Amino acid sequence: MADLSQNDAHLLIVDDDERIRTLLQQFLSRNGFWTTAARDAEHARRLLSGLDFDLIVLDVMMPGDDGITFTKELRQKQDTPILLLTAKGESADRISGLEAGADDYLPKPFEPKELLLRINAILRRVPQSEEINDAPKVLHLGDIRYDIDRGEMWQGDALVRLTATEVSLMRIFSGRVGEPVSRAKLVEDLGRDKGQAQERAVDVQITRLRRKIEADPKQPRYLQTVRGAGYMLAPD
Repeated sequence: MADLSQNDAHLLIVDDDERIRTLLQQFLSRNGFWTTAARDAEHARRLLSGLDFDLIVLDVMMPGDDGITFTKELRQKQDTPILLLTAKGESADRISGLEAGADDYLPKPFEPKELLLRINAILRRVPQSEEINDAPKVLHLGDIRYDIDRGEMWQGDALVRLTATEVSLMRIFSGRVGEPVSRAKLVEDLGRDKGQAQERAVDVQITRLRRKIEADPKQPRYLQTVRGAGYMLAPD
């Protein structure tokens, strides 16, 4: 599968360090992306009001609104994938970022090649438009409907916003309905590095997804925990 960088994906880089902004723009441009840079959240808001982006690379530590606060704000109105750049060793920032709605994080300092791999992994998780069959497959989760073909979730007539990672999780689970999927398998299918830290990150994403599909996320009916085996989707 070709990387989506070859399809002219447009990235927004938000970092208050001019040197890092310039280096990231140069590196990502050389690798086939369109790039636009913002120096802080307010600058990014102005750009986002008039432009659509395929992914946002967002530094956590910025003057004004920090990256986690800005991620929460963005998630109220759009589902553009977000990759957070976090200070090395600040695991609390990473978990807070995922809970806020980020799709992934990368600790500083990082190798440019790893940034490229993370970006392409996220973009591959974004659902691509496909021909829709006349009879789409739909899963019913209480008053929630999930259209497998479209990768869309509905509550009544309202579309439920899903991040790229949440769409990927639903696609994985809907392909294995009633079958437990291990945390390690979820990490692998999401295209992430293996390890306990990534498994904990998956747990955070599951918690966020449950808030969207469960009447009581603490007592999940549809996205169940199977002790010793992982997570399982159990629709009506």
